[in-house]
Amino acid sequence: QVQLVESGGGLVQPGGSLRLSCTTSGFTFSQYAIGWFRQAPGKEREGVACVSNSGRATYYVDSVRGRFTISRDNAKNTVYLRMNSLEPEDMGVYYCARAAFCLPIIKISDYSNWGQGTQVTVSS
Repeated sequence: QVQLVESGGGLVQPGGSLRLSCTTSGFTFSQYAIGWFRQAPGKEREGVACVSNSGRATYYVDSVRGRFTISRDNAKNTVYLRMNSLEPEDMGVYYCARAAFCLPIIKISDYSNWGQGTQVTVSS
């Protein structure tokens, strides 16, 4: 059974940092790209970052580039999203999902097997 489980969310002040984890099981992790998405209340889910199966290629949405870093540990079947300089606009539920490829445009329709999400709140 394919499973992706997000963790690491929480409450952080503006300018703070968090590291999210996406722990996976039930499939050959090294064969899939993994993407992070987020959804704020009343807004559509958007792609934030993705990493290729090897970890050599990464892409980011413009709003997080330079602040967020996606990485993967194929030995632990886990993908991380390091989020620095967090802003209120970064608030939302963060999800991870898998895809065949990590492409520059991170489209929801390319991804499947969504996790349950982890809440990120940025507030003073």
